[in-house]
Formats: sequence, C-alpha cells, structure tokens
Amino acid sequence: MIRGTLAAFALALVLAAPTSAAQQYNVSFHAFPLPKGGVTSGTWTSPWFATGFGFSELVASWNASTPAGSWIEVRMRATTDKGTPTKWYVMGRWAYGDGDIQRTSVGGQGDADGFVSIDTFFAKDHPLSAYQLSVTLYGTGAKVTRLGAVASDPVNTNPYVSSATTMTRTIDLHVPQYSQEIHAGQYPQFDGGGEAWCSPTSTSMVLAYWRKGPAPADYAYVLSDYPGIADPWVDYAARYTFDYHYNGAGNWPFNTAYAAHFGLESEVTQLHSLAEAEQFVKAGIPLVASIAFEPNKLDGFLFRGTDGHLLVIGGFTAGGDVISYDPASSSDATVRHVYDRAQFEKAWMTATGGIVYVIHPASVALPTPVAGNW
Repeated sequence: MIRGTLAAFALALVLAAPTSAAQQYNVSFHAFPLPKGGVTSGTWTSPWFATGFGFSELVASWNASTPAGSWIEVRMRATTDKGTPTKWYVMGRWAYGDGDIQRTSVGGQGDADGFVSIDTFFAKDHPLSAYQLSVTLYGTGAKVTRLGAVASDPVNTNPYVSSATTMTRTIDLHVPQYSQEIHAGQYPQFDGGGEAWCSPTSTSMVLAYWRKGPAPADYAYVLSDYPGIADPWVDYAARYTFDYHYNGAGNWPFNTAYAAHFGLESEVTQLHSLAEAEQFVKAGIPLVASIAFEPNKLDGFLFRGTDGHLLVIGGFTAGGDVISYDPASSSDATVRHVYDRAQFEKAWMTATGGIVYVIHPASVALPTPVAGNW
C-alpha cells in the first residue's frame, strides 16, 4: 500500500536536532467527551483543545454507526501561531456501507495554512497550537460515539537511535494469520488485492484476534465471485474500508471506523517507540503499525522495500525483537515474522512517526499513558 512517502516527506519538512528514541517528538491524542448517548443529529462541534506545543500534523478518527441512508462528515480547524483560526478542513466523509454515498477523503483543500492528504492534515510554514473537530450527521439514524485526533510535531530522526526494550520474557499474542498476497487480482475496483490490501488485511487480523468481524452472510457474495478462496472476510474489509477519492483501502481512520462497527473501540494515534508498543502487547492488545523503508533495510521482509505498508505488532521476544503478523507474506502459514528491533523501529518511526491503529474491546483497558498520546 503506497502512502508512506507522504509522512516521510512531512518529517523532512520539520527538521530539528536529532533526539533520543525515547521521546522523538511532541505528540498528543485527545478524545473529546461527547453528549450522553453520542451525537445523534445535526452538527456537533468540540471545544478548542490546546496541544501544549506547536503541531504540524493531525489525524482525526471516529467511531460511528451509519444505518442505510445515513453518513457523517468530520472536519477540523486549528489556531495558527498568530492566534487566528484556519478554515475548516474536511477530514473524511464516511459511511460503513457503500449503497448511499461513497466514503471518501477530500482533496483540493490546500491553502496558506495547510492541506489534507488522504487522512492527514499538514500545516504549512508555521506551527498550530490548538484545534477543534466538528461532525455533521446526514440522513436518519447515524450516531457518533467517539471522536478524537492525534496531533504531532515531527522532528528529524536521522540518525535514528533505537529505544531500549522493556521486555523480560517473550510474549506472543498469537494473532490469526492472513496474507494479503493470496488475494492478488481480486476485486480490481477495490485496488486488486495483494500489496494494496495490507491495511484491511491487518485490520482483519486484529478483528479476528478479538473474535469479531463480518458474519458469513455478509461475505457470501465474495465466495460467489471467487469460489473456494481463503479468508473472504479480507475482501469484504477491503470493500468496506475503500476510500473512493484515494482509490485505496489504506485510509487510516476508515480502517479504525470499520473495526468499531463490530463493537470495538478504536483510534489512530502515534507512539514514540517500540518501548511504548511493548506496553500494549503486555496488556494483550495487538497494534496495526504503518511503516516504510528503503530497499534491504528490514531483514526477512517479503519485498526489497516499501513506500508504505501496514502490519500487526503481535508480540515481542525477550530481547525486544518484534513478533509481527505481516500480511506481506506468500501464504497464511508464513505470516508470522520476527523482525530486528532497530530495523523495524526505524522503518516505523522515520516513515510515519509511529502511527498505529489501537483496536480493543471497551472491557480491555489500555496501558496507562505516560505521554498523553493515547
């Protein structure tokens, strides 16, 4: 899934002195308190949230239900370093289904303050200090139960210094294994499987870990279209995460919103290091991580390199290497990999600033946050 170059480009725009891996940059995640029972009609606008630092990137995410005939639009505006508000930017138009609208990111919004690329707002030339989110519900029956954003201030991570592990024993969450490669050529209208489906395949693995996902009746059409294929729920996920503007299934908040449809809580955020990811694994929570790297920089990866790829962090060895359930594998049986810690962390942090999908049942508590980023 080719999209990692955008985040890498943004990192290159905001150069500063290299810092330690333990705290690569400022990052803040905030979920806004919503009205009791969620937002159920009209437009709801959050109060301003001050990040406490100048930020240059923001990704919003949401949990919502959109029965047939309904959809939502999420917008964001921010305060510049001059104290003036930006215009409102559309961060996504979303519905779970595809019978009424085509869920989509929105291009062509750039101005002097910034621009939106797929799911990420990038500031231009000057930092931002605070933001608001707004959600508008269309049709009948839609409900938004969670709305938040991660804001960050990327810094130069070259040379990259790997974090120290907190592991004292191996923990493997034994995430169900699904390969994206076995779907190559399926549903060209949804970007044709294979490398293009790393995000919905990874999201499907985490859903299956929590014993959630579409029912057989939901994906029966897939087996009709492609009799006898394995893992038809991956094809289903690709369809229902597909961004019709981006023309791909790798929109980050569209994937977390898809997961939330099955009764899970989900968000997009950024971690500072694998040491933070280890806390999620210790809590029994796998993560979907977004990476990119130049050729021959991640030993054991199926291809020489990637401009953007998502996979599951599903455990760590006692020495801190990453147990990854990587959809870029030739078969389901070969999805489990152990990647070198330093190589993996560099591919993750320098490309996307530690982007992850956090997907879990409400009954499973997240680890205690220490840096305000989840």
